[in-house]
Amino acid sequence: MVVVDAGNAVRWLQLTAPRGGPDDLSDLISRAAPAIGATEIVVYLADYQQTQLVPMLGNGLHRDVLSIEATLAGRAFSGVDVQVTVDGGNRMWVPLLVGCERMGVLEIVCPATEDPGMEDAARELSVSVAQLLVNRRPYGDVVERMRRRLPMQVAAEIVWGLLPPLTFATDDMMVTAILEPCYDVGGDVFDYALNDNVLSVGLFDTCGHGIKASTLASLVVNVYRNARRCGLDLVDTALSIDKWIRSEHPNLFSTALLAELDRDTGRLRMINAGHPGALLLRDGHAIRELPGPTALPLGLGHMSPRRPEVHEEDLHPGDRVLAYTDGVTDAVSAEGERFGVDRLVDFVNRALNDELPTPETMRRLVRAVVTHQKDELQDDATAVFLEWRPPRSPLAHLPYSDERRSA
Repeated sequence: MVVVDAGNAVRWLQLTAPRGGPDDLSDLISRAAPAIGATEIVVYLADYQQTQLVPMLGNGLHRDVLSIEATLAGRAFSGVDVQVTVDGGNRMWVPLLVGCERMGVLEIVCPATEDPGMEDAARELSVSVAQLLVNRRPYGDVVERMRRRLPMQVAAEIVWGLLPPLTFATDDMMVTAILEPCYDVGGDVFDYALNDNVLSVGLFDTCGHGIKASTLASLVVNVYRNARRCGLDLVDTALSIDKWIRSEHPNLFSTALLAELDRDTGRLRMINAGHPGALLLRDGHAIRELPGPTALPLGLGHMSPRRPEVHEEDLHPGDRVLAYTDGVTDAVSAEGERFGVDRLVDFVNRALNDELPTPETMRRLVRAVVTHQKDELQDDATAVFLEWRPPRSPLAHLPYSDERRSA
């Protein structure tokens, strides 16, 4: 048996990729196969709804779209773990990760999947491929077109163009989010940024739907970023967003949850501007709902003389906070039954007890909401999951810990 080294394949890809366009990536990656003893390498990207894995094909290859729910490829994506099959040719399914952001999977057809170092080499190659996809994506539309299984409305195009990556993590914290419906979203938007020891998170639900709502969402998230980058505190950030909404959209408003987590101490500071209360989760259970509104929805601040109030919470190591828009709990089944907070708490508790990777918990949550409403959401359903896991936390050995260290 031969010990496999991905170094030559990685170096060749890094040197060659800048000379091609985004549409050349599939052939380029496939040509790297012999360098790790493989016969074929195929990239599969997760679609926007994260229900399917779509093959990026070139060089005469043929593959079908795969379900995330019912295939080994989907299991590699969901569990962030390498899967191997010998049915119809030895194959490895390797998660494509940028830090902790799941892009899809890499299929590696190789006669020696059990050779020493093959899994490590496959993981090293997948990291390089994921970086190439991210770096080359802005120069063409091939990745965007592949991920879209339905036509995307202009309002959704605006919102998706605003969003940061769905998942970000360091050794001591993680933030991950989900947004549905993917192709016709309106006013839900979120943002986050890590500056020194403070993680800032904003979740917004602007009133209305369609272009007007997404236009307001664009203003809100950019004012939020501007305030954050100017060094404003939470109260002044809320006041700035409120002022700009009243100036540019005087008849509209946005609920919001603005949060700052000190990742050294676990101190969480929050302003809830007309938003549903976030859930605090500890030791695998949702223990309570954090305080509800401490301010009026942004854009309506002139109706009260009081400045926004900041709620402070000292998190315990391993604590998680789930923030969501009312489209999650207000989703109504055909029988008229709301998804509700109790169902949300039950779902999250079961997911935590199953020790699912946090992004997978979010993916399954939004699928549960969509299924509850028979695939016809009446409002955007958006949720943000924040986790604080300082050194020596009891969560250190849960799934995704290795990926956190590499983020």
